[in-house]
Parts: sequence; structure tokens; C-alpha cells
Amino acid sequence: MWLGQTISLIGSGLTAFALSVWIYQQTGSVTQLALVNLSFHLGIVALSPLAGPLVDRWDRRWVIIWSDTGAALVTLFVALLWYSGRLELWHIYLAVFSGAAFRACQWPAYSAVVPVLVSNQQLGQANGLVQLGRGLGEVAAPVLAGGLIGSIGLGGVILVDFATFMLAVVSLLLVKIPRPERKKAREMKPETWWREAGYGWRYIRSQPGLLAMLLFMTAMSFNYGLATILFTPYVLSFASPVALGGIVSAGSIGILAGSLIMSAWGGPRHRIYTVVGPGLLLSLGLVLIGSRSHVVWVTGAVFMALLGVPVMLGSVESIWQVKVIPEAQGRVFAARNMVVEASPLLSMILAGPLADRLFEPLLRPGGVLANTLGQVIGVGEGRGIGLLFIALGAFTFLLTVLGWSYPRLRLIEEELPDTIISLPEQAPALTKAPQEAA
Repeated sequence: MWLGQTISLIGSGLTAFALSVWIYQQTGSVTQLALVNLSFHLGIVALSPLAGPLVDRWDRRWVIIWSDTGAALVTLFVALLWYSGRLELWHIYLAVFSGAAFRACQWPAYSAVVPVLVSNQQLGQANGLVQLGRGLGEVAAPVLAGGLIGSIGLGGVILVDFATFMLAVVSLLLVKIPRPERKKAREMKPETWWREAGYGWRYIRSQPGLLAMLLFMTAMSFNYGLATILFTPYVLSFASPVALGGIVSAGSIGILAGSLIMSAWGGPRHRIYTVVGPGLLLSLGLVLIGSRSHVVWVTGAVFMALLGVPVMLGSVESIWQVKVIPEAQGRVFAARNMVVEASPLLSMILAGPLADRLFEPLLRPGGVLANTLGQVIGVGEGRGIGLLFIALGAFTFLLTVLGWSYPRLRLIEEELPDTIISLPEQAPALTKAPQEAA
């Protein structure tokens, strides 16, 4: 299952990169590229509440299969439009939004099947592999797409993506995935649909530790999203596009290295250490990125900042999988994804005004901070964004300290009972949900 999904992620990365190139060639507008990205996040946020009940009511293996099939048909539709010469920008917006709708079903289902395929003790390693698959998609796709676009064109790249979706479907058809027991086997009724859709959020609110973790990761996602948006203009203020590519590659290597570490190690017995700990590494990396406008310096800082991210994400996922009752994981994970995916939307809205209207003017020649802080970190183009990176690093450090200081988050593994219990020697066994959690 992992292999099929990883190959599919690489295929999706091929299409995303190829479409970005095509959009920029057709419009010359960075704004249009940002709007496509916005369409994806809006699709996840809008459809997640509806996806959760589907994941819990249906066989989760078939949810992933139908989600992959739906996404494959969307890509095939785009390829046919391109070959017929009818592809327009609004088609891509619609296709990206539709693909996000299928992802809104696929992601929580994929997360929910992992704990029934491996033991609790192996969850960290399994989720490390999931992060490795996503990292491979981010690293391999641009390299492969760059060569494929010139040889087979945009339509050919999209057809390759379609083939990877089909390969993922075939791999799932070969895998048997146990289904968690359900207390109520009744079919979904239209009048109860919205109540079922809101169950995931009510469940999270009833567990202070899970709510604290959700807020912690949402704030981290906002910081990460803001840094991602600002990174390209920041580096291009002092380096060439070629240097930017090298720095981005170093960050990708950091993600791959962190994923390999997590998949081999699995994390400590108390996973909360590798939820909060990598936040310190990320905060230091962000501060270093903004402190100097030097290619080698920023390259090392980016590698450091991203090294711990897969470890953090793998540990977070493991805790959610163990602490949420199996029959509700689709709804709970969908509600979680909706909140976390909404944070990049806020990042997109705030990035431009924060950089252009607030921080950049502070460190221009003659700016308010030019003769004080500017003497330390420099003055001129890009230094205001550098200061914003330092501020993001400080905010990340503050979040980490506050997260560790809050007992409900720090003690989540002790206070919240496991809902799935398994031993390495045994097949995963599902236990009945605690009465208070139900």
C-alpha cells in the first residue's frame, strides 16, 4: 500500500510541477500560481467535514481506492483538454479543487488504516515511511518533470500521473485491510449527516490533550506556510534562481533525511518528546535563515530547519492514531485536517502585507530600524523579510515552550488512554472504546 501511494504521490507531483510551468508560461503571473494553490487548500477545508462520515461508514480501503480513481479521472480530463487544445485556466482551478475533494477523503482514510496494519510499537516507523513517501514526491517530481515536459509535453506528464494512480489502485486491491468494529451499523440518514460531520470536532473538544495538540500543530502550520511563501522572494533578493534551486534541494534532502531517521527509529517511547523537540530545531533554523543573506549560510539553516519536521509529523500522527477510537478516526482526522489546512490560507492572506507594508520598510535605508537592528542584520532589499523570518523563529520557540508548559499536551500519553492495543508479536487487536470517549 505504501509503495503504491508513494508512486502516486510522485505522479501527482509531476502534474503539479508541469501545470505550474504551463500556467506561468501562459500568464506570466505569480498570482495565478498562488490562486491554484489556494484552490487546493479551499477544497480540503470545504470538503473535509463531509469526507469524515464517509470514511467511518464505508470500507476504508475502498474509500482510498475510489478517491484515487476519482483523482485519476480528474487528471485524465485535464490531459484530454490539453490534447484537444481546449485547456483553459479555469479548468485547472476546477480540476485542482476537485482533486482536493478526493484528497479530503483519501488522507483521513489512509491515516486510519495504518494503525490496523502495524502494531502500536511500529506506528512511528510506519508514519516515518508515510513522511518519506511525501518527501520523495516533493524531491523526485520536479527533477523528473523537468525532463519529461520537454520530451512528452504537459499531456504526457499528466498521463504518467494517471498511470501512477492506477498503480496505486491495483496495489490496494491486493491488500486486505481489517475493518474496525462499529457500535452502530445503521446506514447514514440525511437528517443526521451534519451531526455526524460535526462529531469529529466534538470529539476533539472533549479531549483537552487532543485539542491542545491540534492548536499547537495549526500554529506550527501557519508559521511553516508563511515561511514557505516568503522563502522564494527572500532568497532571490540576494541570490540567483540557480542558487535558489540548490537551497530548495538542500531543504528537500533535510526532509528526506528526517523521514529516513523516523522510519528507521520510530521515535522514543514517549512520542511527545519528538512532537515538541523538533520545534526547537525549526525555530533555530528560521532565525538563522533570516539572520544572514548568504547562500551557504541559508542552505545549512534550511537543512537544519526541515530535518526535524518529518519526525514531528510522524510522532503527531502516531499519537492521534493511538488515542482516537478506531470507529471515529475518519471523522476526527477529517476535522483535524480541515483546521490544519485552513492555516495556510491565512498565511497566504498575510504574507504579502506583512512583508511589503510592515517588515521591508523597517529595514530599508532610512527605515525605522535601519540605524539600530539594521546595523546587526543588514539594511536593504530582503532584510525586512529576513527580520520576519527571525520573528517567525522566535514565535515558533514561544509556541514550543508554551506547548511543553501546558500539562494537557505534555502529559497527553499518560492522561488519555490508548484505544488500540497491540504487541509486536501479535496482529493488531482493536479494543472497545472507553465509555467516556464514546
